Formats: sequence, structure tokens, C-alpha cells
Amino acid sequence: MLLAIDVGNTNIVLGLYEDDPDDGSEQGSGSARRPKARARLVRDWRMRTEPRMTADELAFTMRGLLGDYADRITGISALSTVPTLLRELRVMLGRNWSEVPRVVVEPGIRTGVPLLVDNPKEVGADRVINTLAAHHLYSTNCVVVDFGTSTNIDAISAKGEFLGGAFAPGVEISLDALASRAAQLRKVELVRPRSVIGKNTVECLQSGLLFGFAGQVDGLVRSIVAELEETHGGPTTVLATGGLAPLVIGESQTISHHVPELTLLGLRLVFDRNME
Repeated sequence: MLLAIDVGNTNIVLGLYEDDPDDGSEQGSGSARRPKARARLVRDWRMRTEPRMTADELAFTMRGLLGDYADRITGISALSTVPTLLRELRVMLGRNWSEVPRVVVEPGIRTGVPLLVDNPKEVGADRVINTLAAHHLYSTNCVVVDFGTSTNIDAISAKGEFLGGAFAPGVEISLDALASRAAQLRKVELVRPRSVIGKNTVECLQSGLLFGFAGQVDGLVRSIVAELEETHGGPTTVLATGGLAPLVIGESQTISHHVPELTLLGLRLVFDRNME
């Protein structure tokens, strides 16, 4: 079994892939036909990221989540966008799964993704891996909207080239900032209000966050798609991923596919590429 580990700024996501040679396609919430899969995602877990976690704490928590699966791991593919945890992740893997083939995504790892930006070293590992997975799933230009600590909107050519993108503050960051800077406002549950026109303070906050972010994403996506299709031609597929995607995609007019396992899929693909 392949263990995929995605260490992000807010959450650490674990996914277990198992060989499934009889599965002819990978299914998601989108309607596009997916290429033949060599493995299927059988379990996944999400835990809170603590930047000061040690290698031992990482191992204890992950083994607790994996349970009996921990001793069935035959390969590991991992990335970390948190620099303080990258070293601890390497140490943890070396101590606990030293005999297991593993790939940690960093410079020097073969991804097959051309980075057509001014400084390729600035591109986060998660954005590269998402590009690899999106290109694997769809044969068009792609725009990936990743709803995480920040909202990342990345442009990908039909050739699988990473072209750049845009960053915006994430939903939770904006809520925290608003609650801390406005004396009469407070943190609220991130759910859809009864209507766009809020009837109380809580609903006004929920409306501004939910519909405001959907509008922001739609505006950026439309501009990126227009520029992408002008420079590269062809149609564009817009897909969403990230822990906060379900909150916004229902109100978005531009997102057509939801692929929650996108980064885990990319980790599986990069493992296969480097084990060939």
C-alpha cells in the first residue's frame, strides 16, 4: 500500500492507495473521463498541522491514525509546505519506515512538470503536485482553485506546464483578521446564511465571507481563463480542491469539477514516476 502525506499550513492529510488493476477509470465529482488507474484511494485522514511538532510526535499521531495499516505500507510519497516540518518529516520517515521506498517532493525529484515562471524555486511543492494530477485527469488547459490557508488559483496548459497563478487570503484567515480588528464582530460558523442579505451580524458575516469569496474566485478565474485561452487556445477545465472547497463551490459560477483528493493523487503519480 502507498501512503501519501500532504503536510499543509493548516492540515496534514494522509491517504492510502491500494493496487486496483481492474479499475478502468478514476471517478470524481466531475464528468470527464479519467485515465486508467493503477491504484485506488481506500482511506484518508486529516489532522491539524502544528509547526512545532517533532518527528516523534508526527510518528505517534500518524501511526495512531493508520492503525493496522501502518505495518502494511510498501511505499511513501510525501510533501511539506511547512519548512519547519520538512526536516521532521524526513527524520520520522527514516526512523519508522526506513526499509520502505519513499519520495519526498523537493528540488531534484522528477515530477515531469515544466515550471514556466520567473523563479521555479519559489513554486510550492503542492502547486507542482496539483499540476501533475490535474494534467493526468484532464487533457485541456486547467485552472486549479485550491481552498486552503490561502486561496491559490493556478493556470496549467494542455501540455501540463505550470504557468503561474494568483494568491488570495483564505476564508479562515479573513475571518480571523476581521474578528480581531473589528470590536463589534466575532468569529462565526462558516455555513451558508439564509440569504445574501443578512438579517443579523452573524448572517452578515457569513454572507460576506461565502458569497464574497465565491465572487472573488469567479472574477479571478474568468480573467485567468480568458488570458489562458488567448495565449494557449482550446477549452479550459476549472477544478477545485482543498479543505474549504465544499464551502464555496456551491456558490461559484466558474468551478465545474471538485477533486478533493487532487494532491494525494499527485503524490501517487510522482511516486510512480520516481520508482520507474
